[in-house]
Amino acid sequence: LKKHLILLILAIVSVESYSQIYFENGYYINNLNQKIECQIKNEDWKNNPTEFEYKVSGTSESQKAQIGAVKEFAIYKGSKHIRATVHIDRSRDDVQNLTLDRNPLFKTEELFLKVLIQGQANLYEYVDGNLKRYFFNVENSDIEQLVFKKYKLLDNKIGANNQFKQQLWKDLQCSSITLNDVERLSYKKNELIKFFEKYYQCSNLELTTHIPQASSDWFQVSLRPRVSYSSLSIRSNPSSSKDTDFGNKLGVGMGLEFEFILPFNKNKWAIILEPTYQNYVADQTKDAANVSGGKLMAEVDYKSIEIPFGLRHYFFLNDTSKLFLNISYVFDMAIDSSLELKRGDGVIIDDMKVNASNYLAIGAGYKLNDKYSVELRYFTNRTILGDYVFWHSDYKSMSLIFGYTFL
Repeated sequence: LKKHLILLILAIVSVESYSQIYFENGYYINNLNQKIECQIKNEDWKNNPTEFEYKVSGTSESQKAQIGAVKEFAIYKGSKHIRATVHIDRSRDDVQNLTLDRNPLFKTEELFLKVLIQGQANLYEYVDGNLKRYFFNVENSDIEQLVFKKYKLLDNKIGANNQFKQQLWKDLQCSSITLNDVERLSYKKNELIKFFEKYYQCSNLELTTHIPQASSDWFQVSLRPRVSYSSLSIRSNPSSSKDTDFGNKLGVGMGLEFEFILPFNKNKWAIILEPTYQNYVADQTKDAANVSGGKLMAEVDYKSIEIPFGLRHYFFLNDTSKLFLNISYVFDMAIDSSLELKRGDGVIIDDMKVNASNYLAIGAGYKLNDKYSVELRYFTNRTILGDYVFWHSDYKSMSLIFGYTFL
């Protein structure tokens, strides 16, 4: 298992290093207040960056700009960041790290803040892993953090410092904004954005948003027929004469894949769930001197619903085509599956129920126009006789999967 995981990680790193890099039109402002038009590598940052990569022309070598040299940068029709020296509270919100102190523990830091709402009242976001903080200012006032902090009460319950509500009520007052509107607010990006938009609408002011449109294709459903190449061998500890190699067989299957595109890193990551029907049917007859009739006939009928649950990473080649790698943990549910051993006269000497173990699946593929795909998928070895102490089985499989995305 560890070997397969290492190979997949190496493959992702290798392909990622050669995949096409997208630079999009934008600008940055340096410390001399000069605005430089350029192309910025759009990494759709999940965490706020401390640097970015850019080109001054489409054919030039890329360069890196550090936070200390840039006051502001933006990608047209995309995100915008400004440099600011702010007081930030980095107190952890997870229950096991809460303290009894309800007050924020501020530290002064120089950060790139992501601009969400811009105008007379500005809203900013800062993300670093699980840490999310929001900042605001009105007109030319200093940027300050909207304060929200969880803390531990003496009775081991959890309290919350909701000072951000008082800050907004004080500085963003308008006739149509009630105290109840503020009290209902949660410390979440979408709710804060809606509150600021309501303030602008009430105040009859113009605002600019810097929130890239989310992809409408965040959820996709694909029909996934496949051809599988599988093999099975079994061994019996008490009697090696029952050992049987059923050989390699071609089979067909059908899956329905549900794909959830994650909203960061330019839609390169996705969670996949793919219920699939598969089957393996084979028989083998061999000479067996210690069996009545001198023949041993083995028959296997293995049908199951596989449910791979995993992670996919895309490598964009151009606007219409992309490569992908995925790894899944596969839950296997056998359906009326059995393995029988018979004597030459038809008498059953062993009748075993097939019950497969769970396993891993690693795949690589290509997708065109977000509609047609092909994937080669390798499954790690599994046992299908896990309920039997004195029997060992080795089932191997790989599949060529075709895909058609219809939703």
